[in-house]
Amino acid sequence: MDQVTAESLKEEMEMFSVSYEDDAVLDKMVEQCICNRLEANEMVNEWVAFSSTKKGLKLTINTLQQFEHEVMQTPNGSSKYVGIFVFLIPQQHSSSESGSQKRALTTPEHPRSKRSAALLPSPSLLLSPASFSPSATPSQKYSQRGAKGEVVVTFGAVQGTRWVGRKDPGAGVQVELLEGPENSLCCSYKFMFQRLRDVHNVLAEKIEDLGKSLISHFKIEELSCASLPAQDTISVLGQVCCDGNGKLNAKSVLLEAGPDQGGQQVPVDLSELKEYSLFPGQVVVMEGMNATGERFVASKLYDVSYKFPLSVLVACGPYMPSDSLTFDPLLDLISVIVRDRPDVCLLLGPFVDSKHEKIEVLFHVTETFEAIFSRCIESIVDGTRSVGCHLVFVPSQRDIHHHFIYPQPPFTLPSLRKEQIQRVTLVSDPCTLLINGVTFGLTSTDILFHISAEEISSGTGSDRFSRILKHMLTQRSYYPLYPPVEEVNMDYEKFQSFGQMPLTPDVLIIPSELRYFVKDVVGCVCVNPGRLTKGQVGGTYSRMLLQHGASSEVGQRVSPCLAAQVVKI
Repeated sequence: MDQVTAESLKEEMEMFSVSYEDDAVLDKMVEQCICNRLEANEMVNEWVAFSSTKKGLKLTINTLQQFEHEVMQTPNGSSKYVGIFVFLIPQQHSSSESGSQKRALTTPEHPRSKRSAALLPSPSLLLSPASFSPSATPSQKYSQRGAKGEVVVTFGAVQGTRWVGRKDPGAGVQVELLEGPENSLCCSYKFMFQRLRDVHNVLAEKIEDLGKSLISHFKIEELSCASLPAQDTISVLGQVCCDGNGKLNAKSVLLEAGPDQGGQQVPVDLSELKEYSLFPGQVVVMEGMNATGERFVASKLYDVSYKFPLSVLVACGPYMPSDSLTFDPLLDLISVIVRDRPDVCLLLGPFVDSKHEKIEVLFHVTETFEAIFSRCIESIVDGTRSVGCHLVFVPSQRDIHHHFIYPQPPFTLPSLRKEQIQRVTLVSDPCTLLINGVTFGLTSTDILFHISAEEISSGTGSDRFSRILKHMLTQRSYYPLYPPVEEVNMDYEKFQSFGQMPLTPDVLIIPSELRYFVKDVVGCVCVNPGRLTKGQVGGTYSRMLLQHGASSEVGQRVSPCLAAQVVKI
């Protein structure tokens, strides 16, 4: 199949004297050709057949959207005007023919031909809402969005950068869980059985483990009990908490000591600290006095960072506009992947969003959520087959069909074929990946938003994002906030095993409802790609180039040479 360009479409339309509104129409038609695997002449033939049934129809962005909805997304996947799209759907045979019809055997020695590969449904047909929601219509606000493809954030040396993968994307790329399958969350587990004693033990061990590192780093000779009277300056270790159920503030800070220091809580006076940044659940070492035994007056707060790249595209759901059950943003993303040919795509949920206004009212959906999800993943895998990139899927607690627990086990996709599975990695939320020697920390849970609502600070500058990210890295946790927000259903026993950062990653992917960014925080490149859709309009995704190399020992980490952008879809 020849590459379709705006010029080739223009030549075909001149043959039929078809006029169009502007160059944006040509760009949209190129996208449709890519998504539906059409040649330029086939695309124009379809449009001529469609427009001939609607007298006086001009070729504009709006009419092209109507054309796409009526022709390319018909329920049975075939055009009702010309029939060109019949080849996209495998032929259905009657029972009398089934005995003589055999499925072609595909093996390494006898690979599927290009013609038979074309028989697979295109992404736009697989994602047609007609099959699971007959009343669905395209989102007008999304289709009329402006500034498509505009770069809104840059990081590193991006001047003259070509955002494309290698000639053979995906080949030789190694994506593996850092801890290995035996020590990683790879399957579902029973939850809601944890005891308060177990939760207490997990939190106590967290205080003890982080405390050892802080003591060693700052060469603290002795720790004292914060709740006992002391006329001299002492060093204390504990976890920050609030004296009530309200939001933490400068007057409500308590320090809960670990079991070795008595395990008691004591109010903390922060008035002598020139600057601080605290949140509930944070493990800290403080220096100060407790003259009466009733209040610890902190004079110093110890802080430390632990330092323990390939073309990569990152996107986070939702993948539908909030006013429509169409997957138009996802189809646009697939087009971007086909155009840019990244080596690895990190795709985070939600894929079928429980907060979608039309999914919340179940009568809009006629297919199971699991079936819609499978259709979505199959479309991504098949739609990017020509690129050969490696796909990593991360679940979200907003995925309506998946386990509502944190940490969250990976998706299961039993319907994937063998040749599809080879370039797909299913991981948990959160997880730490090693991609060609570069460590990636991934989480789809909006910890940035959650800590932002709870943190208090003074004298630490106005960059709240960097402060929170530094907290995550220094606490060595993907979710250091305690107690968690109500929407996070935490299993602390699994959290102790799968919710911690085994080292400071080279790259931390942390999607959030808060504004997108790319930041270097204590040597870790932190990326909030934003969400692919924001309500009814298009959102953003991120792309980055990394100089891949081997992992180094803790304390001798070599920072990857990286450039990154956040781009509007």
